[in-house]
Amino acid sequence: MESSPQTVELDVRPHLRKKLEPFQLIMDTVKTLGPDDTFILHATFKPVPLLGLMKTKGFAYKTEQLAQDHWKVTFVPKSRKHELQDGESDEESNQGPSIAPMKEDGDSPRTIELDNRGLEPPQPMVRTLKTLETCRKGDRVVIHNDRVPVFLIEELSTLGYPYTIEEQPDGSALVTIQKT
Repeated sequence: MESSPQTVELDVRPHLRKKLEPFQLIMDTVKTLGPDDTFILHATFKPVPLLGLMKTKGFAYKTEQLAQDHWKVTFVPKSRKHELQDGESDEESNQGPSIAPMKEDGDSPRTIELDNRGLEPPQPMVRTLKTLETCRKGDRVVIHNDRVPVFLIEELSTLGYPYTIEEQPDGSALVTIQKT
């Protein structure tokens, strides 16, 4: 029996007002979505890092500011992008930290280094995945994070990118990712 597309709404404003990090709750909700479901997120701010992450997961979105501390973001599968009207779409939005284009030096693999220390989650993950999108096959991305990036590691495994982790004496982690 096929299930029909549904709309799933999640309001993380109460979490944010209590200074709680809602990222895991959001990702757990996203994992429950069917292939044609719509996901509506309510937050106290425009969740720019999340927008980039959801784009890498195959979603298009539109954002609407309903009040000073109320943003509504509607996510749909990219195949349904045409359904999004009004608001700010993923084509217009700043996707977080921009990565400068790398100097072309023939076909030799490049190593791109990102210092993600001090960034609030999920910015390190979004920044890293965005960099991987711009890399060529064979390139390496070396990131330095405040700690082992558990959610990124899960995503890298899903995407099939090999990686190594070197935990540092200060608790930070160096992760080397190979673009395949």
